[in-house]
Amino acid sequence: MNPFFTEDKIEAGCDEAGRGCISGPVVAAAVILPKDCILPSLNDSKQLSAKKRQQLVPLIKEMALSYSVAFIDQVRIDEINILNASFEAMHKAVDGLNQKPELLLIDGNRFNPYPEIPHECIVKGDAKFLSIAAASVLAKEARDEFMQNIHKEHPEYDWQKNMGYPTKAHKAAVLQYGATKYHRKTFKL
Repeated sequence: MNPFFTEDKIEAGCDEAGRGCISGPVVAAAVILPKDCILPSLNDSKQLSAKKRQQLVPLIKEMALSYSVAFIDQVRIDEINILNASFEAMHKAVDGLNQKPELLLIDGNRFNPYPEIPHECIVKGDAKFLSIAAASVLAKEARDEFMQNIHKEHPEYDWQKNMGYPTKAHKAAVLQYGATKYHRKTFKL
């Protein structure tokens, strides 16, 4: 994994979690790591176990020069669509950084430009760059925690296991109990 895209710019890695879900928010994170950062077990959040991600969260937060996590709820997702909501969440995460980056490294192949900060889109960037991998872990863990909390309100949807993804059991629960305020109404439920 490459630690950095350039050696001379302050980079913030950005990634999101929850784009393919039918319930809950989309969550994005932005992370600026120091140039001498070493986290050998850090990888794309989808490649790590929940236990490993949970162990990495405090290490990432401790090592980061700055980090921010942002949520866009299901109501806003329904208003502007999931792609735009993902971009909005990343912009909001960048807004929350206490240091201004000079370059944004975006996981994926598209992004709405952030004012006055250039960006690079990198397909599978969360497996290539440390800062994007760190953002991936923070976004995924923040979203999972949110879904586990709302599971207490609606245990019939099994969100503590499916995290809002459209599993067979989740779709069956929607058919049986109907949609909640957390479901994305514009998604095929």
